[in-house]
Amino acid sequence: RRASNRELSKLFNEMWDADVHRLRPGKDYTIEVQGKAGPAYQGDSAVQDNAARHLFHYVNEKHLRSIKTFATFISLLDNYEASTGIPEVVTPEEIIENNCFLDAILETEVMRLAHDYLLKKNLAKPNLADFKRQLYNIWFQLYARKKGDRPDSCGFEHVFVGETRHGKEILGLHNWVQFYLQEKLNQIDYKGYVARRNKTRPDKDDQVLSIRFSWKGSDKLVGSIFIGVSPEFEFALYTVLFLLSEERVTRETVKIDEYELQMVVCHHGPHIGTAYPELLSTTGE
Repeated sequence: RRASNRELSKLFNEMWDADVHRLRPGKDYTIEVQGKAGPAYQGDSAVQDNAARHLFHYVNEKHLRSIKTFATFISLLDNYEASTGIPEVVTPEEIIENNCFLDAILETEVMRLAHDYLLKKNLAKPNLADFKRQLYNIWFQLYARKKGDRPDSCGFEHVFVGETRHGKEILGLHNWVQFYLQEKLNQIDYKGYVARRNKTRPDKDDQVLSIRFSWKGSDKLVGSIFIGVSPEFEFALYTVLFLLSEERVTRETVKIDEYELQMVVCHHGPHIGTAYPELLSTTGE
């Protein structure tokens, strides 16, 4: 295991503390982790379900939708065709929605911290309009997941909305709001938590979870997500990691609050291929 990156841990904790839009466990939402997911293997058709109920027991949706960054984020979640290989069509309305979301997050302290840090590293333009264009290209510019296909994907769709491949495999979907809304529509079946070494089980206050679930008839054997955080927090975190490295896959071990995480970001050329946290341990253990 790599040593924790001190510089990034410091920045990400500043962002964590500045994330005033983050929802509070037990107050703004409650989760039920239920049973531990049994052993499973890719192609395992009978993935055991060790959670009879939804992961999200309660979310104060009125509060959630009253926050501009969440509201503009939610409006983007129905803009994509889940199946890879089917070209995405971006309408003028969707372009407006993408821009509204970027405008909303750029007004937050969390994104200001990210922008300031990237400026110091010479990785972003000082002008906010230029920085916004850079973010648009990284996250919303369409590309083809598979060589030879027409553009069927983008970083935002993969990380925050989720995609399916051949109706058998779930790609991405690392966002708790999308998870909650899909659960509400009975599109997602939560099957239990994936335990980490040296922690017997997560609890209802944990804000990073490793979980197993099925969505649109496909299984995700391990998916890790932040719970309760704002969209600008994840956006800022992944953008910083993406711009800091030109390697195809970047892995950085960081400590955020009580969580030791390996942050994984994959490049798809000049765009984000995927980005997610891997929970290594929590110091509350």
